[in-house]
Amino acid sequence: MALNIPGLVATIVFYVIMLATGIWAAWKTKKEEKNANRSEVAMVGGRNMNIFVGLFTTTATWVGGGYINGTSEIVYLPTRGLAWVLAPVGYVLAFIIGGLFFVKPMRSKSYVTMMDPLQETYGNTMGTLLFLPTLIGDVFWFAAILSALGATMSVILDIRGYLAIIISACTVTLYTLLGGLYSVAYTDVIQLVFMMVSLWTCVPFALLNSATESIYYTAVNEFYQVPWIGKLETEYLGRWLDELLYVALGSIPWQIYFQRVLAASSSRQARLTSYFAGFGCVFMVIPSVLIGAVAASTDWNQTSYGLPTPNERGESSMILPIVLQYLCPTYVSVAGLGAIAAAVMSSADSALLSASSMLAHNIYRKILRKKATEKEVICIMRVSMVVFGAAAAGLAFLSNSVYDLWFLSGELVYALLFPQLCCVLFIPSTNTYGSAAGFLFGFLLRLLAGEPSLKISPIIHYPGCSLVDGVYIQLFPFKTFTMLLTLGTIIAVSYLVAFLFKRNILPHRWDVCSVIKEREASVPLPEIDEQAGLQVNIVYINPIEIHT
Repeated sequence: MALNIPGLVATIVFYVIMLATGIWAAWKTKKEEKNANRSEVAMVGGRNMNIFVGLFTTTATWVGGGYINGTSEIVYLPTRGLAWVLAPVGYVLAFIIGGLFFVKPMRSKSYVTMMDPLQETYGNTMGTLLFLPTLIGDVFWFAAILSALGATMSVILDIRGYLAIIISACTVTLYTLLGGLYSVAYTDVIQLVFMMVSLWTCVPFALLNSATESIYYTAVNEFYQVPWIGKLETEYLGRWLDELLYVALGSIPWQIYFQRVLAASSSRQARLTSYFAGFGCVFMVIPSVLIGAVAASTDWNQTSYGLPTPNERGESSMILPIVLQYLCPTYVSVAGLGAIAAAVMSSADSALLSASSMLAHNIYRKILRKKATEKEVICIMRVSMVVFGAAAAGLAFLSNSVYDLWFLSGELVYALLFPQLCCVLFIPSTNTYGSAAGFLFGFLLRLLAGEPSLKISPIIHYPGCSLVDGVYIQLFPFKTFTMLLTLGTIIAVSYLVAFLFKRNILPHRWDVCSVIKEREASVPLPEIDEQAGLQVNIVYINPIEIHT
């Protein structure tokens, strides 16, 4: 396949538009900084983002390259199908739960990052430990979607994937570095509109291609492959529920979500943004579902792609760009590529801003240099963006391996960080000892459950664990089980340690985390003495007055 010149030109134009929008947003940021805290403007937009921009940027952040590509892949795979597309439902639940329970306590205290309440309750050292899973997750997420974009451009434009990765990483890093959250938010508006128009433009051409059978028929009838609607076997119900809860609850403890919550002008606006963004994610996934269904309903031998099928070639992860390339006209496939690029950028810039904000605010300002000026914090934030952007671009060349690392880090955030966040917001009596015990216990449990993608064999064989093609598969909902055990450990150890110290079973000098406050000097005695003195004076004075 020859180099797609029109597609390359269109892609360059799109990148220029994104960069120009980011620069304009940077100019707006400079104006806002004159009347507000510079670091807060960069991290949370000065807390005055309007609901329209907030809704678009929240939706665009979650509708990333992995979301639209991954949905098409799952629908297409014969072993999965629509029944296993859990992300849209999970996101709706995540945004509703977040709006109902997490928005008010976070927004009312004017936190800057998600790590603030954790450091406030458990201390800076424990806060640093809890920061690591989210940092790793953000960098791996950035790398994973860059990798997907590189592979997509190699299919549609016939250019080297590494060029797309490097150019995309540089573009995203530059405009995020210049304008902070404003650049991220305003580019997200354009990116979401572009995704919506481009993907919906591609769908009719793919559906009406002569090589494609009616998706209504193939949804429930086996034609070229098993029905794309999919089915849920009884033995897989536990795993299905585990995945759903993982998406729903595991999507909450991320700074990219709380960036938007904390940037809203009020708690009410933050809640509305959260609710509507969930349904926006559902609307945006419909084209991906249809494209996956088209792929499952296509006779690939009638296309220039030929046989064997994408699934048989091991290219199912690239099914969306393959459909765009081989079932749509060239100019339509170029529009689809723009949609994928927009999706990647809308998620990548948020991940970059998330990681750099927490590093600059929670690590540098609160631990390394507590008297840091606003200029220093902004400088550290920008330097970290460059470092994280370069690291993500380098990791993107690992291809599928970085996806596996991202999934594992996401599971660690769910198992370790979600319980911690619940405790600091809703169970304030928990302490650092419980937090540390829960973190270590949860981390150990997750590793012992194994990870097939990383070739880590399970030590703990939960009920239903079976060996399939030489790989152990856990059918028990072990992710949620690990999360609940972590939560229980935090609470139990916190109350136990507090009890032991308060009853002097453990000496106070062992309280290295200072969670039990030293008993204050006895107050009742001075108060009683004072009152007694006052009473004596009255008794002494009154007789004198009588005698007088």
